[in-house]
Amino acid sequence: MTLIYGHRGAKGEAPENTLASFQQCLEHGVRRCELDLHQSRDGELMVIHDPTLKRTTGHRGKVVEHDAAELVRYDARKGGPGWKTPCPIPRLAELFEQCPFEHWQLEVKSASKARAAQMAEAIAELTARHGLTDKVTVTSSSREVLSALKRLTPQLARGLVAEYAWLDPLKVAQHYGCSLLALNWTLCTPERLLKAQKAGLHVSVWTVNEPALMRRLADFGVDSLITDFPGLAVQTLGDA
Repeated sequence: MTLIYGHRGAKGEAPENTLASFQQCLEHGVRRCELDLHQSRDGELMVIHDPTLKRTTGHRGKVVEHDAAELVRYDARKGGPGWKTPCPIPRLAELFEQCPFEHWQLEVKSASKARAAQMAEAIAELTARHGLTDKVTVTSSSREVLSALKRLTPQLARGLVAEYAWLDPLKVAQHYGCSLLALNWTLCTPERLLKAQKAGLHVSVWTVNEPALMRRLADFGVDSLITDFPGLAVQTLGDA
């Protein structure tokens, strides 16, 4: 059975990477989610996709230039589907406390060696504190990040995010000891899927929003799909 992950919560239905978005995902009975992390200036893990604040909040500057206490006051509704009430940028800790997901894909974007190490250790510490070490997979397309995770926090499951096929995604995933391969759906051929699954990888495809495509990829046998519309995915594929 193909599992469903809500992309940044329920990005097509509520402002992405906000508490409202993750609650919306859970309301559909979808108990798996994907989200993006950046660190605040004072080292807290914040749930936001871009390294800058402009697109989702309208504020200037980078996430890393602001303390967490400032960031949680910024309304991240901009550019998303209409929403009546303010949706602050959440701390990851807040989501861990309020959202009972069965599994989390935590994506870390590219980072310097020092930043990658800091992020890996911060994620390991926070997930352990909340008893969620076994319920997260930290994903990245960055070799620096995957390398830091493998070296410093081997207790955390790792996943490769693969957007392009110019390097064999399967080889890269195996090199970093990944258990999950998050594939851009355009790269998901039946051959590549089968090969990855035979190598023991969970194959998660993104971002899948069309019912016909959901059905096709489920028929291929993908392990999970990541969608902006978890409610639609449940209707299309049956209960998650």
